[in-house]
Amino acid sequence: MSSPSDHLLHTDDPLSRERTHLGDSRAALRAMREDVENLDIKDVTANWVNAAVLQHQIDERIKALADLSHTPLFFGRLDYLHAPGADKAEGAEGERFYIGRRHVHDADGDPMVIDWRAPVSQPFYRASKRDPMDVGLRRRFGYTGGDLTAYEDEHLSDPTETAATSKLLQQEIERPRVGPMRDIVATIQPEQDEIVRSGLSGSVCVQGGPGTGKTAVGLHRVAYLLYAHRERLARTGTLVIGPNKSFLHYIEQVLPALGELEVKQATVDDLVAHVEVRGTDGATAAVIKGDARMAEVLRRAVRSHVTLPTEPVMVVRGSRRWRVPAYELEEIVRELLDRDIRYGAAREALPQRIAHVVLVQMERSGEAPDDRVQDAVARNAAVKAAVKTIWPPVDPAKLILRLLTDADFLAVHAAGILDEDEQKEILWQKPARSVKAAKWAPADAVLIDEATDLVQRTHSLGHVVLDEAQDLSPMQYRAVGRRCTTGSATVLGDLAQGTTPWATRSWAEALGHLGKGEAVIEELTAGFRVPTDVITYASRLLPHIAPGLTPVASVRENPGFFDVRPIAATGEVVAACEELLRNEGSTGLIAADARIPALAEALTEAGITYLAPGEETTVDTRLTLVPASLAKGLEYDYVVLDEPQAVVDGEPDERTGLRRLYVALTRAVSGLTVTHAAPLPAQLG
Repeated sequence: MSSPSDHLLHTDDPLSRERTHLGDSRAALRAMREDVENLDIKDVTANWVNAAVLQHQIDERIKALADLSHTPLFFGRLDYLHAPGADKAEGAEGERFYIGRRHVHDADGDPMVIDWRAPVSQPFYRASKRDPMDVGLRRRFGYTGGDLTAYEDEHLSDPTETAATSKLLQQEIERPRVGPMRDIVATIQPEQDEIVRSGLSGSVCVQGGPGTGKTAVGLHRVAYLLYAHRERLARTGTLVIGPNKSFLHYIEQVLPALGELEVKQATVDDLVAHVEVRGTDGATAAVIKGDARMAEVLRRAVRSHVTLPTEPVMVVRGSRRWRVPAYELEEIVRELLDRDIRYGAAREALPQRIAHVVLVQMERSGEAPDDRVQDAVARNAAVKAAVKTIWPPVDPAKLILRLLTDADFLAVHAAGILDEDEQKEILWQKPARSVKAAKWAPADAVLIDEATDLVQRTHSLGHVVLDEAQDLSPMQYRAVGRRCTTGSATVLGDLAQGTTPWATRSWAEALGHLGKGEAVIEELTAGFRVPTDVITYASRLLPHIAPGLTPVASVRENPGFFDVRPIAATGEVVAACEELLRNEGSTGLIAADARIPALAEALTEAGITYLAPGEETTVDTRLTLVPASLAKGLEYDYVVLDEPQAVVDGEPDERTGLRRLYVALTRAVSGLTVTHAAPLPAQLG
């Protein structure tokens, strides 16, 4: 294998040729963009609507063809021994492919860069000495900024060359981070690639400890699926769901860097925002409201609005009267109830069923009514009045308000499901006057979403990525599952990082609530982000927070910086931050939420500027002050963790506190300093 430094010291012909190809590829990409910019659509659009749609598509294409100056256009090369698809016995000469973030072709249409998602690119990630996949040479490129400065070769089909760790690969993994999350397209590992390229029809659940790349794998899977099934997903839609706005802001640049601009992002709270959330629940009430048993309580409450008819319906048309007896109306209602379709759909079907009975009577009397007559009968005042009495409309928010404020109503529909203590726990002490006046808690909004789906089906997307899933309640899983009933899902999480009172106990259980019980569960245990010493220290907590879970094994050659430092005053925390800020890259100061105001004041007094989680670091401001409750999913080159015991004490129970601490301990990419005046938690040894 060639050493990057060899090629930096001796500018040889191969490196010059690769730089030339990079320059030619950038020129070709500019030409592709100019071709789109120069398109004249005046003669191909029939009206202004078509013109607007086509212009939007052209604008999006122009954005996708942007050449990001500091992002390598290609990062690898494959030299095949034979032409892909050719009979090897024929000795067909192999082809050379440059692997990059997007496809680039020259003026003749010949590829200069191949999209990393194309089948021909797959061996770049999976080929090995044991299975070279017909690849003679795999070349990786090293960049400084946007300039190609090094390359490294693996002769996969050469039995005399021994396998060695790629230095360029290690450098890319360990490269300092400033700004939002980066893609990992140049460093995807074989086990990650298998998940990324798994099919659209199946759902996948990825259990991955800190630094195993599960979030990046999920985002790259979306990019791959959009490449392989673009027309279908353009029609059905895709969605990435994260735990909070800070997290979504942190990851939002990954897909655009891969050329994908249309993927929407949201939190679970965004999905269920039927009402304004202004209140909070105690932990016990929130756990009960998030329990899957609430789904049956709501189903009963919705169906309770149906009243079996006791009076006939008389339809007057001209001089004729048509009578639908009560027993026949009851048969229709019971049949609709037995079908267990959505409440609203059944309500819409009821007048048509009544009208059909009337039409049968008309036909028997010698008339020949058509569909227009049936529609007219369905709109008849007597039929509409009967439907309103038998199957009245249901407002989901009003229904939940009644359940949470009317003890008798709740008792009837929760009988045999929730015990008396549980019912008392979720009842509001002060009934609200109206839906708008109510102080809804987050769990209430999820209940309203469930009720809304019982009334009218929720729109389903083609694919949903659910990140940090371990913190969702069963009812939240159901809310997400409704968004992909006819599609598939990629579920990402770590059971050891569950920090809510209702945190996921097992992926099999969670997938059942999601409606994806058939999903394949994959486990990532190779740590690419967290240094060895840091993850080893954090893993001391695993027996106490997630017994039986496989610890992450760091595969990084650089052990990283790690220091546990007793302190006497807050000023020493600031000093620890100043030390780490002398290094290149970002620094995060993570502390218990209650400690944030004091630390913010200390940083300001020391003249150190800082950011809030999710705000983009710059060259001048590289410190982020992070409440422990918002640390999940974020990463920094260096981290100062303030007062571990305070992080534990900030949660309602010790296990949740230790899990929150595990999250905080594993946010560092290059180094961690733990500062403490109080004793460390005993579980850290």
